Amino acid sequence: MNMTKKLPSKSNGGGGLSLDPLRDWWAGAAGWQRWGVYVLLIIGALLLPSNAIGSFMAPSGADWAAMLSDQIAIYVLLAIGLNVVVGMAGLLDLGYVAFYAVGGYTIAIFAVKYDWSFWETLVLAIVFAAASGVILGAPTLRLRGDYLAIVTLGFGEIVKRTANNSDYVNGPRGVQGIPHPPTLSEFEIFGVQPFSYGILDSRPYYYMLVFFIVLAIIFVKRLERSRVGRAWTSIREDEDAAELMGVPTFRFKLAAFAIGAAIGGSGGVVFAAKQTSILPTNFEFMVSALVLAAVVLGGSGSIPGAMLGAFVVAWLPERFRFLDDYRMLLFGAALVAMMIFRPEGLWPSRQRKAELAEGGGGMGHMGAEVGEQQTGAAAEVTK
Repeated sequence: MNMTKKLPSKSNGGGGLSLDPLRDWWAGAAGWQRWGVYVLLIIGALLLPSNAIGSFMAPSGADWAAMLSDQIAIYVLLAIGLNVVVGMAGLLDLGYVAFYAVGGYTIAIFAVKYDWSFWETLVLAIVFAAASGVILGAPTLRLRGDYLAIVTLGFGEIVKRTANNSDYVNGPRGVQGIPHPPTLSEFEIFGVQPFSYGILDSRPYYYMLVFFIVLAIIFVKRLERSRVGRAWTSIREDEDAAELMGVPTFRFKLAAFAIGAAIGGSGGVVFAAKQTSILPTNFEFMVSALVLAAVVLGGSGSIPGAMLGAFVVAWLPERFRFLDDYRMLLFGAALVAMMIFRPEGLWPSRQRKAELAEGGGGMGHMGAEVGEQQTGAAAEVTK
């Protein structure tokens, strides 16, 4: 990569609104300023279910808090996990919903059949999902690009069809009677009991997901800045070169699969506990496709971008539900327009942006290139 030239802002690709000034401010921000922003973001996330915000975000009369817990927060958590695999390690995974299903069915089996508690099954589901990532990755991660994509797509279908044809989990009838998480406290603030989990109020589940999202961000961010993150970057940029330089690529790719799967499994547990029942049809390929679209739309390799993309992908179809059959058409048109005007994503990372501008790297080299922008944006990496 050419890392010596600095580009004018208009040549950074994508055009339109640039986040570079914000990034420059953030790069030079003092520690207390960063912590202040973190606290404000968490407070904003906790205030998001309020009716004042919901009246705009869900004008069709839908339950805004339920929309947040059942779709938006779940998709954000899944996008953070898939971003580890796709955005950081550059591995195209089309069967991510399988790990989500492993988490859901783990709590369904162990809580319903063996009376395990929510927290016990949560830990077990994370372990099982990570093990599933290793089982899938061990024989397949020597493949690349479209070959890896097809294999992972097949794994997602295998998990769904196994559940659909297994009497042990009631086949297509699914599992009912999954218990809610135990109420931790009757503590109440502004009319909300944030630790009381029932069927009527979705807000406690949303707050639980926010907690998991924060934990996932801290964990992934720490990895990104470590030797593991640098190894993922080298694999994403040029796997052959990384291997020649002594990076054990297979081991790090396997770790990416396991970590991404574990995060997806935790989302499946919360989803099943909130719904109290799961069906094989909850884990269709479309979930994988939408989460992948969220990562790419938001900015592959960027945690804020993946979260923003997940929010857009989960929220837009519900925001335009009043259009009935035309809402998915409008949703698809909106995604196409966004990728035309922001081909690198809504919030791309500097490093990923430079790699794409050079026309290589990432997602197994499957069309992730942004052609005709090979004008030296790699200089952004140096910032």
